Amino acid sequence: MFRQHRPRRPATADDLLAELGRLTSQALERAELQRARIELAEALQREMLPGSLPEAPGLRTAARYAPARSGLDIGGDWYDGFRLADGSLGFSVGDVQGHDVEAAAFMGQVRMGLRAVAAFTADPGEVLSRTNDLLVSMNSGLFATCSFLRFDPDTRELLGARAGHVPTLWATDDGRGGTVDDEGGIPLGIRAGERFPVTRHPLPERGTTVLVTDGVLEGPAFPIEDGLENVLSIVQDGAADDPGDLAARVIGAADLTGHTDDAAVLVLRHDGGAT
Repeated sequence: MFRQHRPRRPATADDLLAELGRLTSQALERAELQRARIELAEALQREMLPGSLPEAPGLRTAARYAPARSGLDIGGDWYDGFRLADGSLGFSVGDVQGHDVEAAAFMGQVRMGLRAVAAFTADPGEVLSRTNDLLVSMNSGLFATCSFLRFDPDTRELLGARAGHVPTLWATDDGRGGTVDDEGGIPLGIRAGERFPVTRHPLPERGTTVLVTDGVLEGPAFPIEDGLENVLSIVQDGAADDPGDLAARVIGAADLTGHTDDAAVLVLRHDGGAT
């Protein structure tokens, strides 16, 4: 026995409007969910960054952070600054391999490791070396690039060491500038027993030192060499500006790279006076 099926009624204008309304509502719900996810990831990351940075006579500081642009990706970039037992100031900027909860947790461990080690030695090379050995002993399988600087308010100089990180940029108020040509070492957490050469940076003139992560400098179609040139131009043009304003302009350079990674910037504005 055959059943007879009635032909489907052609959709009316009201039907089409109702369907359009339903699809629009679903799209808005997805957009709200995605925005909530991004806000959550950003909040989690910011909670692991310092609420303020130390300053000293002759040194003003500022930092900016931009979260990853892919949903719940939680980046491993950081900046930090703290006072050392001898009265000097320690600063670090770095980038952990990966973009997940494990990377974020490892980032917190690196930051705390640097602070703990720096409580016993103010030498930047020793700070990186001992922190590296600590991370290797944890056997997490992750690694991090990092630059560590120590500012001595008495001598008005910076001492720095670098572990696989992008170069530090500098500029003076008269428009000169460049990247710090230091030897550096391999990233932290790969191999125990590594040594990290220390470079001394006297600051006889007023100017600015800027540390960044690679999210500021490079993207899928933007090579790091072009990024360094672009950011150096921004730093030279704004070396005499308020450090917060300069940090905001430097982090804005990440928009040119088409990056999806997170990014961090740390600006040290110094008044010179080194002998």
